[in-house]
Amino acid sequence: MKTNKKSLMNFLIPSIIGIIIFMIPVKFDGEWTIIVKIFADFIAKTIGDYLPALCTIIITISFVMSVLASFNVKFIKENKLLDQTFSVTPVWLVLRILGFIVVWMVVLKDKLNLGPFFDMIVADESATFILNDLLTSLVIIFVIASMLLPLLLDFGLLEFIGAIFTKIMRPVFLIPGRAAVDCITSWIGDGTLGVMLTSNQYESGYYSAKEAAIISTNFSAVSITFSLIVLSQVDMVDYFGVYYLLVCLVGIVCAIIVPRIPPLSLKKDDYVVKSNHDNEDIAENYSSSVQYGLDLAIKRAESHKGIGEFLKNGIENAFGMWFSVMPIVMIIGTASLVLANNTQVFEILGKPFLPLLNFLKVPESLEASKTMIVGFSDMFTPSIIAASTIQSQMTKFIVATISVTQLIYLSEVGGLILASSIPVNLFELFVIFIERTIISLLIVAPIAHLLFM
Repeated sequence: MKTNKKSLMNFLIPSIIGIIIFMIPVKFDGEWTIIVKIFADFIAKTIGDYLPALCTIIITISFVMSVLASFNVKFIKENKLLDQTFSVTPVWLVLRILGFIVVWMVVLKDKLNLGPFFDMIVADESATFILNDLLTSLVIIFVIASMLLPLLLDFGLLEFIGAIFTKIMRPVFLIPGRAAVDCITSWIGDGTLGVMLTSNQYESGYYSAKEAAIISTNFSAVSITFSLIVLSQVDMVDYFGVYYLLVCLVGIVCAIIVPRIPPLSLKKDDYVVKSNHDNEDIAENYSSSVQYGLDLAIKRAESHKGIGEFLKNGIENAFGMWFSVMPIVMIIGTASLVLANNTQVFEILGKPFLPLLNFLKVPESLEASKTMIVGFSDMFTPSIIAASTIQSQMTKFIVATISVTQLIYLSEVGGLILASSIPVNLFELFVIFIERTIISLLIVAPIAHLLFM
């Protein structure tokens, strides 16, 4: 393999910049974060007052254009990007319409008085939280990440990492080596970034349906920052070191077991477009996986068409995330929080966990059971409930750990998966969530007993 300096730099420079932006933790204002998050926070502080209005406009445009697309309006059908974004199935059209209705209910809540059900939906801890806290964060992350993710995607880094890690990732986790980048991006940065990356790779033919489903539901890990916030909710930050090691251990065990049982084991290795998946065998003329990966990376970088393609891919990614995902997060997130805050649905659903919690001798098992299913709606809710209703330090620690290792919560990661092209439906997400919860409990509870003897 012969490599000239220019070709090598075409691969190295963008890839290193992407790694620095998305994967290298830096200390800023006394907290560990990543550069893309610093960018997002700076923009949010600068234009923060306008972000709820921006989110409302995006969801409104998505509603109007999706309705027009359902009538086969010519200018949408003749534009590939518009057609892909706004031509959706009836189910997704209904969800976008509901997202539009809910966001405007929040905007007009001070001018409308439609009764207790309306108040329940627009409450500060329900739809208002989704619009003013969650979406205002996501709208910035989406556009910055979409514009900069091509640094990780388009210049050979995934090909290089894939060749090196295939020998580990394929036999252990049943996924390509390039998926290691998804996990690192989520772990250091944000699980939503991992979902975005996975969806992009699936749509581009690098992941099969089965691989995309496995990666998004097992490797869109909760970031270090979010994990710390969850632990701080139960006032146990001093346990963070052992807590995060335990989170990583449980995550690895779940990622080994869950893909090997239904529903993930039943997924087919179909590709949404012609397969671009990596050849996972090292060719005869290469002496090592590193050499093979480097050659693949350089060929990928050389095929890139320059700044025009870079900007085009970034804009298309941002366009899709804004108009496809945000209305879905608005309605699914709101519905989940309304159920969690105003009904006994999650409490009733949590009761089947009582025998297991009692078997594992978890203190205050009845109160703990109420947090087991509520995490499906939102990652923070279990630790908030634990902080206010549970006295046992051990049980608080278990709840805080489980809420992170469950991984799939509808107010963000789960909602993004459902809104993306990744072939996982709501029922399958719930089953995977239950599987992860049971596996997590079986590992976390015994270790917690040792920690809190």
